[in-house]
Amino acid sequence: MNYDELYLLLADDDDDDRLFFKEALEEVKVRTILNTVNDGSQLMNYLNKPGIRLPQIVFLDLFMPVKSGMECLTEIRRNNKLKDLTIAIYSTTGTEHVIEEAFVKGANIYIKKPYDFSVLKNILAQVINMSWQYYTSGLRKENFLLNFNGMEKAVVSRV
Repeated sequence: MNYDELYLLLADDDDDDRLFFKEALEEVKVRTILNTVNDGSQLMNYLNKPGIRLPQIVFLDLFMPVKSGMECLTEIRRNNKLKDLTIAIYSTTGTEHVIEEAFVKGANIYIKKPYDFSVLKNILAQVINMSWQYYTSGLRKENFLLNFNGMEKAVVSRV
């Protein structure tokens, strides 16, 4: 595996959403490796394998069978090996209480899944080009939600 490439992991149970994500990522001008899992149980089994290369960013759907994204987020933040992973919630829901829960449980950024391909490309480009080392301290809720109004410019997110 080439460590010059950004290693991303997408946990999403929807085949179409995984394909849409993969195709958008291929158009972003950053060298990446994308691995995918279909549910939260697969995600946690993968992340807990001994000797694996951990991803730089985990894109985590919240509503998956077997184990939800919120359950995974809680487990990740409680695990010393995994607690410093960058977690980007990637969900169809944008309700205030779900966003609040993800924030409190320690997600780094919240992305509401867009249905427009060019918007998804812009989101992925912004997220993977962030200097995450500068976003890993200090919780600022006002910058947590990556928000795209239609196809306009994004409001930068937090951690």
